[in-house]
Amino acid sequence: MSDFDHNQLDELIHSRIRLAVMAVLAGLDKAEFTFIRDRVKTTDGNLSTHLRKLEDNGYIDVNKRFEGRKPVTEIALSPKGREAFEHYLTRLESMLGAGTRSTDSQ
Repeated sequence: MSDFDHNQLDELIHSRIRLAVMAVLAGLDKAEFTFIRDRVKTTDGNLSTHLRKLEDNGYIDVNKRFEGRKPVTEIALSPKGREAFEHYLTRLESMLGAGTRSTDSQ
């Protein structure tokens, strides 16, 4: 199998918004919904849709609580999500390396 096999990329992560969410969370223990929304520069509804897909697949853990009367949603990468993201990056790096090698040999 070629290193340049784009079919090996995790389609769930490969969406621009979900990739950005995973990248934000990879460097943190957890983050509030509003922090992620602001970093990713998307709307509440759009982010909610993408978070639901990640949560439904076990890539993130979502904790909802109240501070006083204010709802707070915290999101963290699950162990499965962290592993999937690391695998995604490894595959992407492999593809980039394979693309570079084929260009260099011409």
